[in-house]
Amino acid sequence: MELKLANWWETQPNGKILCTLCPRYCTIGDGQKGFCFIRENNDGKLYSTGYGRPTGFAIDPIEKKPLSHFLPGTEVLSFGTAGCNLGCKFCQNWTMSKSKIDEVNSLHASPEDVVELAIKNGTPSIAYTYNDPTIFGEYVIDISKLAREENIKSVMVTAGYIDKEARKDVYKYIDAANVDLKAFSEMFYHKLTFSHLNDVLDTLIWLKNETDVWLEITTLLIPDENDSLEEIKQLSNWIAENLGQDVPLHFTAFHPTFKMRDHTNTPAKTLDMARDIAIKEGVNYCYTGNVHDIDGQTTYCPICKEPLIIRDWHSVLDNKIINGKCFKCGEEIAGVF
Repeated sequence: MELKLANWWETQPNGKILCTLCPRYCTIGDGQKGFCFIRENNDGKLYSTGYGRPTGFAIDPIEKKPLSHFLPGTEVLSFGTAGCNLGCKFCQNWTMSKSKIDEVNSLHASPEDVVELAIKNGTPSIAYTYNDPTIFGEYVIDISKLAREENIKSVMVTAGYIDKEARKDVYKYIDAANVDLKAFSEMFYHKLTFSHLNDVLDTLIWLKNETDVWLEITTLLIPDENDSLEEIKQLSNWIAENLGQDVPLHFTAFHPTFKMRDHTNTPAKTLDMARDIAIKEGVNYCYTGNVHDIDGQTTYCPICKEPLIIRDWHSVLDNKIINGKCFKCGEEIAGVF
């Protein structure tokens, strides 16, 4: 497969290339790659070296993304590439996100191949995940466009760190997104992810208010970094006030990895506390993840509190939503069911 000419770049007066895909705005010299490792200046043109080069495929439950209000109980074809445009010191997939395309056993798969694989396996959706799909936006666009023609949904699992203009293109055929809101402080973003909070908040507001993309949010709670009562309260309140009460929020447990092996696991009680705070702040649907917690992973009617979708880890044990509504009181439940 030939190298794919990238979108979203400008030639600078000094001959370097300015990549305008994400707010990092890398200036890339000839023969060099951007921060993400897969956008390369080759003789004065920018190429996406990750295009058509997935690192592998898996069939996951949609709940693993995590998405709790989008086609619950179904499977999703999942894949990513090498590289990432963030530098999270706590990355759970760092063997992929911190690799260059020539350092991993990548496959060759055209957009047509990916869609055909979803059809063959009977998965109603495709997830762009594992690393951040923002960086292979051209690949996302071509796959999601073909997928929509086959009535297959597309899911972005992302940190939401993307340029205002580029996101209009990348999300054109996307049906759902889970965005990592990694913390609610600029210090955390700057120190532990090498990115900026406000760019992510802007993406969240745009997704909610200016697109039809179904949105859910995940925050990985890291002991002594972003798990204070006050920060969780501020984050939850911001979501309820700016995105609305019906955007599902997932608090997930941290496990020591990559450059943060000196931290401890997130206690289950921290997740329970965070969920309680979020609900008090007006978030209708809040979940816990990476722990065994049936109560914290079950969808409840926000009006009559009846358990509607009962989950154990990523398995749906029972689904009592009828035509998108609570079977008991008739309240409409936000989501794509």
